[in-house]
Amino acid sequence: MSKFFDDFKVGEEFVTHGRTVTEADVANFAGVTGDINPLHMDEEYAKKTRFGRRVPHGQLIFVLALGLAERVIAPLFHDSIIAFYGLDRMRFIKPVFIGDTITLRRRVDSTESRNETSGVVTFEDNVVNQDGQLCLRNYPKYLLKRKP
Repeated sequence: MSKFFDDFKVGEEFVTHGRTVTEADVANFAGVTGDINPLHMDEEYAKKTRFGRRVPHGQLIFVLALGLAERVIAPLFHDSIIAFYGLDRMRFIKPVFIGDTITLRRRVDSTESRNETSGVVTFEDNVVNQDGQLCLRNYPKYLLKRKP
């Protein structure tokens, strides 16, 4: 059953299942975007960096987190979503490595009524690794219908 703008409460939380970041994810993302920075693609180069090994693209981790959210949130928005409204304040806090398993913890950060038919729900998205360490935080916004 879909949730409408009026149904979301500040502080409400959703947690996804885990997803392991693979070599194929990194290679496919590099191929699609053209981003072949050696930090992502060259093991010998990456060994000499502060990370000591290759680091998947930060944008890849963000996109994978959106995919995780889609499985949890999409059914909730099925009848109520108007549009993905934007994104605020993205920070890469800790690197994710190939082989790490990420989970998305999504919390309702704020709600803002636009008019009698719609409102914006802002979430705080926290991507954590298998050890529970915070790796990425951002604030996606969705424009939703109000209850009929």
